[in-house]
Amino acid sequence: MPSTGPTTTHAGRALIVSITDQLVHGEGDGGAGALVTELLTEAGFVVDGSVTIASDAGDIRNALNTAVIGGVDLVVTVGGTGVSPRDVTPDVTGEVLDRELPGVAQALRWSGMAAGVTDAVISRGLVGVSGSTMVANVAGSRTAIRDGLATLIPLAKHVIEELSDPEI
Repeated sequence: MPSTGPTTTHAGRALIVSITDQLVHGEGDGGAGALVTELLTEAGFVVDGSVTIASDAGDIRNALNTAVIGGVDLVVTVGGTGVSPRDVTPDVTGEVLDRELPGVAQALRWSGMAAGVTDAVISRGLVGVSGSTMVANVAGSRTAIRDGLATLIPLAKHVIEELSDPEI
C-alpha cells in the first residue's frame, strides 16, 4: 500500500561559516550561526555544522575550501562583507568561486533595502559556485540574516537542483 504521509526530502547539505572580529576579544558570533542554522533547517536543509572563525583571509579560505572539498551543497558565510579593511570575506570568496552569481548577490542587497535597511547596499557580499557548491556571503546583523536568507533560500534550492541534475 503506498504511503500517504509526507515524504522526507531535504534541500541539500549546508555549512555555516561565521566570520567575526569578536574572537579576538574572546567572544563568539553573537548567535549568528545558530540563527542561520535554524532558518536553513526550517527550509529543509541538513546543516552539517557551523564554525566561527576570525576575520582572517587564510582562515576564511581554508573554511571555504574544506566545505567545497567536503561536498556540501551550500555554504553561507556570515559577516565580514562591509567596507572596512578587516572585511575580507568577499575578497577571499571571489578567489574560491568558479562562477559568480551577481544577480543573487544583488537580490540579497535589495531585499535588505526593501526591509528598510538602507545600509544593505554597502555590503560587498558575493554569491557564486565553486565546483558543485553554492557559496553565499551574508552580512552579520540579525536583520540582514533574516532578510537575506528569506531571499537566498529559494534561489539556493534552484541552483543546487541545477548543479545536481546531470541532464542540465
